[in-house]
Amino acid sequence: MEKELTKAEEQVMQAIWKVGQGFASEIVAAVESEVAYNTVLTVVRILEQKGFVGHETFNRSNRYYPLVTREEYMQQQLKGFAARYFGSSARAMVSFLVDKQEVSLEDLEAITKELES
Repeated sequence: MEKELTKAEEQVMQAIWKVGQGFASEIVAAVESEVAYNTVLTVVRILEQKGFVGHETFNRSNRYYPLVTREEYMQQQLKGFAARYFGSSARAMVSFLVDKQEVSLEDLEAITKELES
């Protein structure tokens, strides 16, 4: 999965991850901002074409579910970001975050301790 979502696709995908599996009305209700029902359905169809979402049909209604977990997508996006901006170096990325005070040294030490245990 080397696909990136548009802002609208990611917004709908976040709703699908939140719902877990659901019918269109449940997904529309879970979208964080007011988006038209038909717009959400159009985005869901695009997400299906991209391989992010699948569906099961019950009578004439589709129940949608994620084919990609939120964690899988986050990992792929983070790897792509690190590759584009930091030469795929996690060390360079963390160093940048510490240097720009986005992550404190105390946070970094706590993270290191958690990883060691």
